[in-house]
Amino acid sequence: MSSTVSKDGTAIGYDKTGNGPAVILIAGATQYRGIDQQTPELARLLSEAGFSVINYDRRGRGESGDTLPYAVAREVEDIAALIEVAGGRASLYGASSGCALALEAAQSGLPVDKLVLYEPPYVVDDSWTPPPRDYFEQLAGFRERGDKAGALTYFFTASIHMPPDQVEAMKKSPFWPMLEPVGHTIEYDALCMGREAVEGGLAETQRWNKVTQPVLVVDGDASFPFMAGGANTVAKVLGAGRRTLAGQGHGPAPEAIAPVVVEFLRGDD
Repeated sequence: MSSTVSKDGTAIGYDKTGNGPAVILIAGATQYRGIDQQTPELARLLSEAGFSVINYDRRGRGESGDTLPYAVAREVEDIAALIEVAGGRASLYGASSGCALALEAAQSGLPVDKLVLYEPPYVVDDSWTPPPRDYFEQLAGFRERGDKAGALTYFFTASIHMPPDQVEAMKKSPFWPMLEPVGHTIEYDALCMGREAVEGGLAETQRWNKVTQPVLVVDGDASFPFMAGGANTVAKVLGAGRRTLAGQGHGPAPEAIAPVVVEFLRGDD
C-alpha cells in the first residue's frame, strides 16, 4: 500500500499498477479496497492493456484519512494529489456516485484527459422513486449523532429501497462489520451527487459546464431500471458518447467494462 497527502494534510491510500497513460479509478458509495474485489481486477486488466492505474480509498474509507469538516472540494483535492502521483495528467473512471466526483474534478480544472462514467445514479423518470427531499438533512443528522449504522440503513432503505428485513439480515452477516465503518461517507456521496439527486433538474444542470474533455457514459442492461435514463441524461448534458453493456448490472464484470475503457481511452471509440 502506498499513500500520498492531500492539500489539507489528509493521507490518501492507493495502489498503483502498470505503466503508460494514467487512469484513476473513483469508487461509488461504500466501496473501498478492503472489501472491493472487482476494482483491483479492473486495474489489473487496464494495466495489462498498457495503462498506469491508480485505485485508491476515498477519504473516510479504508486506509485513507478523514479530516473534517468534509467538503466535495476536499475530495477533488485528493484526486489532484493522485494526479501528481500519476505524473501530472490522468483520465478518470467513475463508478456510480464516483461519476459525480469525477465530473467535479474535471469541472474544477484539474488536468484530466478523458472520463468514463459507469452508471451515474441519477433518477430522471418514474421508473424509480428518488431519495426523499430531506435526504441530505437526514444523513447530516446521522453524522451528528455518530450513527454510522443508521446512515447505512437509511441509505439502503430510502435510496436503494431494500426491504427492511433484508437490511437487518445484512447486519447479521460477516460483511457488515467491514461496511459499518464507512457508513458516514454515504453523506459524502450525496453531497457529490448534489441536489439534483433528490430534486431533479439534471437535464437543465449547469454544474458541469466547464467539462470539455471527451466523456463516455456507460450502463448495463441488467441494472436497476432507472440507470439507463440517468446515463442518457448525463450523456446529453455533456454531449458525451454512450454505450450499454449486455448482461451487466450496477457492478459490471471487469472483463466486460475493461475493453470499453481501453478502446475509449486509446481514442478508438
